[in-house]
Amino acid sequence: MRLPRPHVLSAGYRVFFLLAGLFAVVAMIVWEGWLAIHAAGGMVTGEPFAMAPHLWHAHEMVFGYSAAVIAGFLLTATPNWTGTRPASARFLAPAAALWLAGRLAVWWSGSLPPALVALVDLAFLPLVAGLIVSLLLRRPKPKQLVLLAVIALVWAGNLLVHLEWTGLTSDTAYTGLRGGLMALALLIVILGGRVTPAFTRNAMQRAGWTGALPRDPLPLAVAAIAGTALTAAAQLAGAPDAVAGALAALAGLAALARLAFWQGGWTRAQPILWTLHLSYLTTALGLMLYAAALWGLLSEVAALHVLGIGAVGGMTLSVMSRAALGHSGRALSAPGGLALAYALVPAVTLLRFAGSAWPGFYFAGVLASGALWIAVFTLYLATLWPVFWQASPTPAEGASA
Repeated sequence: MRLPRPHVLSAGYRVFFLLAGLFAVVAMIVWEGWLAIHAAGGMVTGEPFAMAPHLWHAHEMVFGYSAAVIAGFLLTATPNWTGTRPASARFLAPAAALWLAGRLAVWWSGSLPPALVALVDLAFLPLVAGLIVSLLLRRPKPKQLVLLAVIALVWAGNLLVHLEWTGLTSDTAYTGLRGGLMALALLIVILGGRVTPAFTRNAMQRAGWTGALPRDPLPLAVAAIAGTALTAAAQLAGAPDAVAGALAALAGLAALARLAFWQGGWTRAQPILWTLHLSYLTTALGLMLYAAALWGLLSEVAALHVLGIGAVGGMTLSVMSRAALGHSGRALSAPGGLALAYALVPAVTLLRFAGSAWPGFYFAGVLASGALWIAVFTLYLATLWPVFWQASPTPAEGASA
């Protein structure tokens, strides 16, 4: 019997959303294994990477995983925005190889020149951004060009990390990691703030809903976006904690108030929608918790993981799965396995928060959280594997998601 030809390189969402899901599982298995050995009283020595294990974990989740998601989203959405042809396999194959080379370079950084590791890892987002700019300049859309500025903030955070790892600075790695995560939160506040009320409104209108529709008051949108942008900039610039905390609190409160107008209760029977609302809610709460942490009221690591898992992990899972279903011509309805993955994300977040908030619960909370994270993305991969690997049932590669 002839096996079906893989179509993974036929669209940006296929290859990069698949790579993101695989990496989310593999990287967490590695981290879980390291933690489990230490929890059992053992010791791991001779790691292949040059940085401390917790820095490898943080870097790869903030900049490795997220870079694949960003690429998949932009390479899928930009042709819709501009009416241009999607990127072909001639671009996607080397771009995917470069992303993978970045992951391998960081993994083997203990045996490679730090400058080479930095060069390979930092090259990926500019490559993708260059193609996106060339498409957007054909039909300029200022609202979309703003996203490139946000991605530049993510890249700047990664640069600060590598500057310390190459010995050019002495204390910028943690600044870069925090700044990169805040830039990802900004991307969620902008894009999540666009798609969540829009997709909800569309679904309500299709269902013949005659009540109130989602609204997005401009003052709240501006406050949420500006507050998060200033928080990211403050982190990258090394601003005092009191200042960054005040900005994060403002951003979180504005995002929470904004969400109240989006009719989230109507979505309770539709996982493909409520996961967007839940992820945006976690972003707002994460920003407020981070403000409290900067003011010395709770663990900073606990607050950062609310943003990293519940906000970034939850929203990327939501957007990747919805875009993959929609662009492959499938119904915009989450299958059971995918809905379960959405529902597990809050548990992952709470367990990881508890692991840092209560030191006596550290290993139990972190290991349980990691195991559930692996389950979430295994469900995602198992459900959407045919979407990534096989041809679309209808010609819908350019369809809006």
